Amino acid sequence: MSAAAHIPPSDPAERVVNGPTPKHAQLREILRRLVERDLPPGSPIPSERELAQHYGVSRLTVRSAIGKLVEEGLLARVRGKGTFTAARRMELQVYLMSFTDDMRRRGLTPTTEVISTSTEVPPVTSAHALGLSEGVPAHRLVRLRRADGVPLAVERGWYHAGRTPGLLDLDLTRSLYAQLADAFSRRPDQAYQTVWAESADRETARLLGMRTGSPLLVFRRVSSSGGEPVEDMTSWYRGDHYQVTMQLDRNTPGSGDQPHNGGIR
Repeated sequence: MSAAAHIPPSDPAERVVNGPTPKHAQLREILRRLVERDLPPGSPIPSERELAQHYGVSRLTVRSAIGKLVEEGLLARVRGKGTFTAARRMELQVYLMSFTDDMRRRGLTPTTEVISTSTEVPPVTSAHALGLSEGVPAHRLVRLRRADGVPLAVERGWYHAGRTPGLLDLDLTRSLYAQLADAFSRRPDQAYQTVWAESADRETARLLGMRTGSPLLVFRRVSSSGGEPVEDMTSWYRGDHYQVTMQLDRNTPGSGDQPHNGGIR
């Protein structure tokens, strides 16, 4: 066992005993303290076999305790490698910045996989957001975004075809905002963004390497350039890797003062 996965010597407070509290719940809290106190982010935890032997419980009990901590985002499973303490959550960028620029700013290497492209009639809500008449097609783009090889977000976007002709012929693995600027002089300079929480459906979970039903942060952004909408994009971010922090004050809309809530810069 590596030093990072060391199990501290047992003491009465770190034992699983028979009693009213289920063993998996006892073990979950023991592992929580182990992770929070002794293991830095990204450290491997002991194997199910080692934990079962050390605490005198079944592997099924261990699996149940670990599964709950994975659901909470304290641990993360990596297929073929084991279970690790989760990396500290990144602050999700709420300013008008591309994923590529945001990851580079954090010192991470961004990569993009194009999942699908098409030109078709968008849903009514997206057509309205882009200012399109009924039946007018738009570009559809689905991409998977990674940082240092870790899948972080799935983006599904609609783009105004009349303002971005030939968009789907570009290298869509690069920063899309940079290409909107270079190819069409349409770099977004204003956007409206809505945020909500959602459970991962099967397809999104598969792309992100998560279990179906895992927590996601969802952002829908309608971006404009020069006052004309060009993008209606919804992004699904892994809830175990991101958090959103906003600074608030007591100003109310229409008061003439700008609230400090992470606006566009």
